[in-house]
Order: sequence, then C-alpha cells, then structure tokens
Amino acid sequence: MGSRIWLIPSVLPQVASFSSEYHQCVQDKTNPPPSRKRVVSSWPDSRPGPGGKMGSRGLGLVLACCLLLTFACGPVLGRVPPGQQEQQEQEGTREPPLDPAERTEEKHEKYNPKQGEEPTASRCFRCCDPGTPVYQAIPVPQINITILKGEKGDRGDRGLQGKYGKPGSVGARGHVGPKGQKGSMGAPGDRCKNHYAAFSVGRKKPLHSNDYYQTVIFDTEFVNLYSHFNMFTGKFYCYVPGIYFFSLNVHTWNQKETYLHIMKNGEEVVILYAQVSDRSIMQSQSLMLELQEQDEVWVRLFKGERENAIFSDEFDTYITFSGYLVKHAAEP
Repeated sequence: MGSRIWLIPSVLPQVASFSSEYHQCVQDKTNPPPSRKRVVSSWPDSRPGPGGKMGSRGLGLVLACCLLLTFACGPVLGRVPPGQQEQQEQEGTREPPLDPAERTEEKHEKYNPKQGEEPTASRCFRCCDPGTPVYQAIPVPQINITILKGEKGDRGDRGLQGKYGKPGSVGARGHVGPKGQKGSMGAPGDRCKNHYAAFSVGRKKPLHSNDYYQTVIFDTEFVNLYSHFNMFTGKFYCYVPGIYFFSLNVHTWNQKETYLHIMKNGEEVVILYAQVSDRSIMQSQSLMLELQEQDEVWVRLFKGERENAIFSDEFDTYITFSGYLVKHAAEP
C-alpha cells in the first residue's frame, strides 16, 4: 500500500496538465477558431495528428494514467471509519419492525429446530427465551457403598408378633408309621398326697319325740378321723371337699312310728321311715353327697305330732351313723 501512495504526488501534475490540453483539443475540434495557431503540448508524444486529432500514443498514455490513479487512490479514498462503517451496515441490514405474533413465531423457529433437523451443538441459548432445549442430564457418579460399610451393629429388639393368619383346611390323614422301640423306665415320681375323711358313731340310749325337732346326739365313737365329727353337737363338718358316702341305721320301736331325716345345711335331704308295727325291726338309709368346705351333715328326729321313737339300750348299740370321703374335689 505504501508503494502506491508515493506515486501520487509525481503523477497528479502531469495528469492535470494533460487533462486540460485534452479538453482544449476537443473544444478546438468542435469549434475551431479562424486563426489559431497550433498548440504544441509539453507532454511527450501528445501532439495532435493530421486533421487535428490526438495521436494513439497520447490516448493510451491517458488511459494508463487514469487506471494507475484509480488503483493507487481508490482503496485510500474509499476507506470509512470503523464506527461509521458499522452504523452503515446496521442501517443497510435493518428490517422493518415485526408484530408481536410474528416476533414470537420467529423466536420459536429460531430456537426450535424443524422436524427432521438436529439442533446445532455449539448454539447458545438464553435461559429466559421460550422453548429452551432440555439438555441431557449428566449421570450422577455412583459410589461404591461396600468401601464405606462400617462394623456390624448390635441385634435389635424383637418386634411385636403379627396377626394370626386364617387356618388352612385339614389335610389328609397320613400313613401309620412303624412302631417305635420301647423306651427305658422313668424315674419314680413323687408320692401322691392322699386326702382322707371318715367317721362312724353310735347311740345306746332310746329317744322319744316331743313338741320340737331334735338333733340325734351320739354317745359312742367308733371312728372319727381328724375329729371332723363333733360329738357334742352331733354334726359332721366338712374340711376336705369332695364326694362323701353316708349311712344311717336305727331300730324301730314296736307300736310306735319311726320318722327321721338326714339333713345338709338345714335342708332335708333323705328320710328314714317305718310304720307302726307289732314288732320292732332294723331300718337303714344311705346316700352320697358332694360337699364343699364348711358344709354340715346330721340326723334329725321329727317332732311329736305322732308317737315317734327309736329303740336302743345300754348293752347293745342299735343306732349308728357313718360317713367317709370317696373322691377329693381336686382329683381329676
């Protein structure tokens, strides 16, 4: 560029002088003066030829100078300052304003590629623009838990028992298995604790009825285990609950009626009865009762609405009352 600029000062005077002579020759050709001398140009080989015309050499020289001037000065004179050049480019490329709908459509086409087209990988987007593409999520790095495993902890408490499930259907009966071998004899067990209660009493004196009920009192004791029968009250008191057997035997008095009851806690349970007869006989009654602790059993003579009596003497015992425990209540 510098080699082109230094030629401009030396060429410009010659080009200006030749240009003025050229315009003068053209004017003389179109309107020649009547008495004008031929003008000889100082430019080498630029004299007009016969008939007032410029030579071909001079014309070629003019064209060459013009081309040289254009080549040398064109780039310098056509340069525009950078700020002004950018403003001209913006004004030249400025488009008329768009409607909101057209602007939205243009943004949609700009940031959303058409069907079948792949989005440019190096394209930048703003987070506030509509239709921002969703980038593929970066996989989270996996951590090997086995290298972070600590020591085994203590065993936790046992949880609550869950609900019982529904019972299933009864299965088919299995086959009978083979008979097993006889086992060895076991150790002897503890001795069973036995419970006993028994009594047997008698009366040697006769007894006649009166206006009220009478409890038969016995004066002879045959058996009275653990003294459960009270000889003063004539009653048996139960201290061992269970099932008891009782038996009553009397001798009737001739020409008199015999009428007695075996009582339990003030209630009549059974009766011993004999009608009036010319002869006396032995009469008996027996029964079994289930007694609880502190129950009472005794014999009662009926009151004197009728002639009622039982016979006995001091030499023989005609009247007896007995009872004993058959089965304890705690036994299966």
